[in-house]
Amino acid sequence: NRCYGAIVRDLVNGEITAYVSKGTLIATGGYGRVYKHTTNAVVCEGIGAAIALETGVAQLGNMEAVQFHPTPIVPSGILLTEGCRGDGGILRDVDGYRFMPDYEPEKKELASRDVVSRRIMEHIRAGKGVPSPYGYHVWLDISILGREHIEKNLRDVQEICEIFNGIDPADTEVYTDETGHQRGKGWAPILPMQHYSMGGIKTKPTGESPTLAGLFSAGEAACWDMHGFNRLGGNSVSETVVAGMIVGDYFADYCASHEIEINTADIEKFVKKQEDYLNSLVTKEGKFNVFDIKNKMKEVMWEHVAIFRTGKGLELAVKELEALYKESLDVKVSNKALFGNPELEEAYRVPKMLKLALCIAKGALDRTESRGAHCREDYPKRDDLNWLNRTLTSWKEGDTMPTITYEPLDIMKMEMPPAFRGYGAKGNIIEHPNSAIRQKEVDEIREKMQAEGKSRQEIQEALMHYDLQPKYKAPNERAGIGNE
Repeated sequence: NRCYGAIVRDLVNGEITAYVSKGTLIATGGYGRVYKHTTNAVVCEGIGAAIALETGVAQLGNMEAVQFHPTPIVPSGILLTEGCRGDGGILRDVDGYRFMPDYEPEKKELASRDVVSRRIMEHIRAGKGVPSPYGYHVWLDISILGREHIEKNLRDVQEICEIFNGIDPADTEVYTDETGHQRGKGWAPILPMQHYSMGGIKTKPTGESPTLAGLFSAGEAACWDMHGFNRLGGNSVSETVVAGMIVGDYFADYCASHEIEINTADIEKFVKKQEDYLNSLVTKEGKFNVFDIKNKMKEVMWEHVAIFRTGKGLELAVKELEALYKESLDVKVSNKALFGNPELEEAYRVPKMLKLALCIAKGALDRTESRGAHCREDYPKRDDLNWLNRTLTSWKEGDTMPTITYEPLDIMKMEMPPAFRGYGAKGNIIEHPNSAIRQKEVDEIREKMQAEGKSRQEIQEALMHYDLQPKYKAPNERAGIGNE
């Protein structure tokens, strides 16, 4: 199986062009817009991943691993950076009470994003949310950091609060509102929203699909396995820079060392197939409104496939999403223009978005554990014994549901075998026996090599070998030998 390029469409004039290439790289970002509430840009609908999925050959990885950020501002969804809490900002409820220490005594507001997001929603569920025209929220208070600190280190946060909410987050005045609750003039209303997609196009370390030669992916569009089931704050930018550098080089090398031959008639068939499909969207007399379908999809995803997930809710979500997908194949496009037509764009995109939504929901339903950002209330434990697997999703042409398989992970090759990571309840893990065996092995190797004076890079190589271009694997001035 080989990828020979891409067929693209000019949204301004509707012109369809085939680009034949030695290699094709998808870097179209995440799929957050399948959710009702998200920090993602409007273009992050996952279309690049969906196009790869629709080949029937390329696979998507870990699609159920979706991250929710705890501090987007209400109602715009603009993100207030992790640095707010990192610098000492705190979360307050409707009473002005700092509640995170009650849930996470050790980490407090500095727990990982998935934990803080869940704790906020738990607290709101307990009746401690702040009512507003946009639903319930909690407060983020950085006024305690002082005006000088905010204007020096969190100036972007101050500008967002002022522009979108008319709030000066450095204002320390506290008062009692008309409902009798304490609030601060500088407190910002926040609510967890979808933020990042750990899943994406499954790739090898080189960025190439293991099942479709010539197709590469990088960044949030890819499942490059940098984050597992839960990304740490700041690592998205790191992945963008590092993956762009590493995968970009592999991609260039691939193109330089491979040739392609494809019959012109085959290209014309692919182009005609797309032209016929677009024409069919505007000529058929469909029954359903594509905008209604899209909004229903977002509601279903937010209600049942978001921060908290249950078997019952996920079963309902899968059923409703499959029905919506079938409806999306029979939509009525009133505007018959083949370009400059937002209704046509939605009719083209929404079925693809629904395929991704089904991959997320079905993957979440089948994974009967909680892992990272995937939280099952009916299966609260992380189950390393049975679920230390990578989820692989494909879609057969004509199907209305994804096909899901699993790839086991080898603990005995890990530098950091699965363990308790310092938040949540201890004992909330179903451990794999190999974790303790591997940890003992890692400790012995590290201790022995440190005693021998081996470098950090040599120890790393001994613990977990990884393939990388020599120029990137060599020690550098900042973190290399002699600078440790």
